[in-house]
Amino acid sequence: MKINKTYKFRIYPNKEQEQKLANFFGSCRFVYNYFLAERKNQYKETGKSDNYYAQKRKLTALKNQEEYSWLYETNSQSLQVAVNQVEKAYVNFFSKRTGFPKFHSKKSRQSFTITQGIRLSDNRIFIPKLKKGIKVKLHQKINGTIKFGSIIKYPTGKYYVNLTIEESIVLKPKAKKQLGIDLGIKNLLITSDGLKFDNPRFIKQYEKQLADAQKHLSRKNKNSHQFERQKLKVAKIQEKIANCRKDNLHKITYKLTNLYSDIFVEDLNVQKMKQDHLLAKEINDCSWGAFINMLEYKGKWYNCNVFKISRYYPSSKTCSNCNYTLETLNLNDREWTCPKCGKKHDRDINAAINILNEGLREKSSGTGDYTDGEIVRTKSRKRNGRISKKSEDYCF
Repeated sequence: MKINKTYKFRIYPNKEQEQKLANFFGSCRFVYNYFLAERKNQYKETGKSDNYYAQKRKLTALKNQEEYSWLYETNSQSLQVAVNQVEKAYVNFFSKRTGFPKFHSKKSRQSFTITQGIRLSDNRIFIPKLKKGIKVKLHQKINGTIKFGSIIKYPTGKYYVNLTIEESIVLKPKAKKQLGIDLGIKNLLITSDGLKFDNPRFIKQYEKQLADAQKHLSRKNKNSHQFERQKLKVAKIQEKIANCRKDNLHKITYKLTNLYSDIFVEDLNVQKMKQDHLLAKEINDCSWGAFINMLEYKGKWYNCNVFKISRYYPSSKTCSNCNYTLETLNLNDREWTCPKCGKKHDRDINAAINILNEGLREKSSGTGDYTDGEIVRTKSRKRNGRISKKSEDYCF
């Protein structure tokens, strides 16, 4: 079986290469902002805007103008990718996956993509327009063909390359165990087997350190040498939090996808949950979306199927023993006893068992993959053109 797998390596450009990369970053950022501004202006004037192919033709004409001839110093395919990113930003906006496209800033994370002409040799990476290879730290062995790559500069000043490799893998024998997962805040996740994975709360661990660094940053004169030094300190703390969180999620998802054949999780409406300002920071720190994304792509590598069940299914309120639904259950009730059968439940473990049972039911009926639970339940709960209050409660 062939898969695309992305590897991330640290690179160490010299001063000359750093200047060259800065030119590449700036050219791609300029092209993105130029064509985004053009689309916005076109829409204001005519109510329509050019698509990717029209703007791609305009890019060639733009490079031929004398004042923009410096764009020829950058790989042409990287500039075309920048135009394509404008198209993707609009598609995602109209699909209601993200907000309206924003202009790229040179003060944030910088990147450009190379679609071909990348090669590795003697611990160096070679890309178009750079004759001398950039030193790279290859901490993993690559077995496959390089499809494309991205050079990234983070606010900490570190450079990385993301290489997407086409690899051939042999699927391991399918495990026989199935698992339901309930995502939470007190515990990051609770399984139907009764296991609870602690939530490290990395933001809370580094909260005081980050607050002190940001306080000192606010007292510096902007664009001064001291401001830039303090800004780097803040960026390093934020990078530390992100790396710790990502490392923890990778370890958990690797373990689960290797042990189970089918994993069932809820299709959570995370954006709606973040509207609760009391829980927004905690929910962001959990990174449920990143966790589910890792489960899905690692499931393909390790022969494990990942299914999402309906977000409206009342997994916490339903007794896993007799299917009785306790409508009066509150968020503060961590344990409850079923008034029908008398079984005592741990709220989270009971929810994970219900998720497993509901996932198996949806899988056997074939409804889970097609509706994701959302369309059917939403239609059934409409009252006079609006979704009932009961349906909204299940979003949390």
